[in-house]
Amino acid sequence: MTDSLPMPVTAPLTPAQRTQLFNLVRRAAKAEIMPRFRQLATYQITEKAGPQDLVTEADTAAEAMITRGLQASFPHALIVGEEAASANPDLMDKIAEAELCFTIDPVDGTWNYAKGLPLFGVMVSVLRFGRPSFGLLYDPVLNDIVWADAENPAQIQLPRRTKREIHTSKGGALSSLNGFLPLFLIPEDKRAQTAAALPKFGRVWSLRCACHEFRTLAQGEVDFVLFAKLTPWDQPAGAIVTQKAGGHVAMLDGSDYRGDMRKGYLLAASDETTWKRVRDVFDFLLDPAPPETNEFPGELAVDNDA
Repeated sequence: MTDSLPMPVTAPLTPAQRTQLFNLVRRAAKAEIMPRFRQLATYQITEKAGPQDLVTEADTAAEAMITRGLQASFPHALIVGEEAASANPDLMDKIAEAELCFTIDPVDGTWNYAKGLPLFGVMVSVLRFGRPSFGLLYDPVLNDIVWADAENPAQIQLPRRTKREIHTSKGGALSSLNGFLPLFLIPEDKRAQTAAALPKFGRVWSLRCACHEFRTLAQGEVDFVLFAKLTPWDQPAGAIVTQKAGGHVAMLDGSDYRGDMRKGYLLAASDETTWKRVRDVFDFLLDPAPPETNEFPGELAVDNDA
């Protein structure tokens, strides 16, 4: 819904600006990402929040190059890159009020990239007052771009400007649905219940790369993606691409998604019917954690994991 915004959300980039952005992202990948792939020394990989949250020299160098290019073309835009925001979280507080904001994930799937797995991507989105209005999902290995904006359908653009529209799947019975879900990011008190629900589907796994999970969904190869951790660089680009490919995107509680959200669960699915089927399976994630009480006052609580 956009009727509460200061102005209509329209396509933020002209065709020429869009081409310029495509070229910028491709140059950054060619100069900073691909030359370092499978060539990183140990000192070029560091941890942020822990061993599962990595950053490499490719992340910082690619983000810096893309940021410089955007600043030159859009000097008044707010630019929020993953690494810049990690160093200065206050940047994210400005997104909701920014008329034009670019978010950058310079190497989405850094863990895969650092381990030598060719499943990573570059994501750039444009947000207007927090609402996604453009999304770019780039695969540096195959050099193709999946993108959409407020006025254009989702499409994949191959090298030499060959392009075609893409569409989400037709969904189906619950037992036939395939999707992505990061079990390791589900809160620990809900993880076992979440794992127990997975056999209800055809297949559920994780690519550790939101870029490729969204690309796979938008191209109709899977039926849903559930996110348990929200950032301004991981979901906005894929959200608008999914919507413009025919899918349905909303928070698990049914509310509208905004790119400045940092809490909650985001569910993207091939259509609204499929979205509701998946939501009904995982709606327990919205239940508050039970209070820690002792059923037998005066006795010691038993640690069942001991």
